[in-house]
Amino acid sequence: MTRTEKLLAELIALPSVNPAFVPSDGTSARPARMLTGEQRVADFLAAVAARAGLAVEFQKVLPDRSNLLVHLRPRGRTRRTILLAPHLDTVSAGESQFVPRRKNGRLHGRGACDTKGSVATMLAALCELARSGQRPQETAVVFAGLVDEEHAQAGSRALAASRFQADLAIVGEPTRLQVVTAHKGSLWLELETRGQAAHGAAPQLGKNAIHEMARIVEVLETDYAARLRRCRHPLLGAATVNVGTICGGTQPNIVPDRCSITVDRRTLPGENDTGVQREIISFLKANQLRATISSAKLAPARPLETNPGLPLVRQFLRSTGQRRPVGVDFFCDAAVLSAGGIPSVVFGPGDIAQAHTADEWISLASLERGKHLLLSFLKSLP
Repeated sequence: MTRTEKLLAELIALPSVNPAFVPSDGTSARPARMLTGEQRVADFLAAVAARAGLAVEFQKVLPDRSNLLVHLRPRGRTRRTILLAPHLDTVSAGESQFVPRRKNGRLHGRGACDTKGSVATMLAALCELARSGQRPQETAVVFAGLVDEEHAQAGSRALAASRFQADLAIVGEPTRLQVVTAHKGSLWLELETRGQAAHGAAPQLGKNAIHEMARIVEVLETDYAARLRRCRHPLLGAATVNVGTICGGTQPNIVPDRCSITVDRRTLPGENDTGVQREIISFLKANQLRATISSAKLAPARPLETNPGLPLVRQFLRSTGQRRPVGVDFFCDAAVLSAGGIPSVVFGPGDIAQAHTADEWISLASLERGKHLLLSFLKSLP
C-alpha cells in the first residue's frame, strides 16, 4: 500500500458529512456528532503535515468547522503562490460506506473521489516535496482543506473574503486528471403560482394552482430547454434547466390555491442570476403564464472561465501532457476563488460519475498518477 492510498483510506474512515445533510432529530444511523463536520479530518491532516515539517494554521469559518491551511515556504523570497484547494466535507452515506474497501485496483468508500482522493493526492505531493528537500526557490505552495463545499461553499467564500492571494489555485475535484478551466454555474429558483381554493365537488368555483404550474413545468422542460440549447459555449455546451421538486395542495377534495416548484438552471460564463430570472419571467409572460420567482440558493454559484493562456495555466497544462483545457458541467469552489481574484483551474483523480453514489470509488492508479503530475508541476516552478 502506498502512502497516498493509506492516507486516503484513513480519510474515508473519518466521516466528515456536511451537517446540512444529516438529520438533527436523532434519526441518523449514528449520532450526528459522530458523522458530521470536517474538524476531525482537518486535525488529522494537520498532524500529517506537521510530521512532514510543514507549517499549519486553521481559519475559523463556522462553529467547530475550520479551513486547514498548510504552508510550504520557498527557500528564498516568495514571488508567487500556488494554492491546492480540495474540500473536506462529503454528502451523507450509510455507515458501511465509511469503511474503506480495496477491490480490483479501486478504493471504495464515501468521499473516495469527491474529494478525499484529491485531498490525499495534494497533501501527499506537498509532504513528499517537503521531505525531498527540493522545495522551490521562489514559489510558496499552500494546501487549503476547505469546509462546506457540498452545501454553501462557506470555506472558499471565507478564504476569498480574507483576501488570501495566490497566482493560481488548483481546486481538487474528480476530473479524471484533466485540467479544467471552465465550469457551469448553478442557480436554484423557486417558482410559485397562486390560485383560489374551493370545494373539490365544485372545482369550477376555484382556480387550480397546480394546473397552472403543470403548464409552466411543461414549457420549461420543452420550449425553454430547446431555446437554451441554441446557444453553446465552446467548452461547456449549452445551459440547462431541470424542474427538481413540486409541492402543492393539501388534500384531494380541495382545489389547491398554491403550488411551488424548484428549478436548477445551470448557467454559462456571461450569464448572471438576475438576468436569468428576468429571462424566465419574460419567457413565461410570452406564453401567457405567470408565477412569482425567487432565488433558492444561499449564496451565488457563478460559472467559471479562466484564461487558458495565463502563463501558470499553460505551464500546468504542459506538465500534465494536456494540449488544451476542458470544461465540466458541475459547480465547485473554483468559481468562488476566481471571483475573489485568484485565477483558478479544477483538477483531480477520479470521475464525477462516481461522486455521491451508493458505491463511490476511485482508481488507485489515478490516485498515484495525480500525485506524480502535481509533483512534476510543483518541481518545475522556480
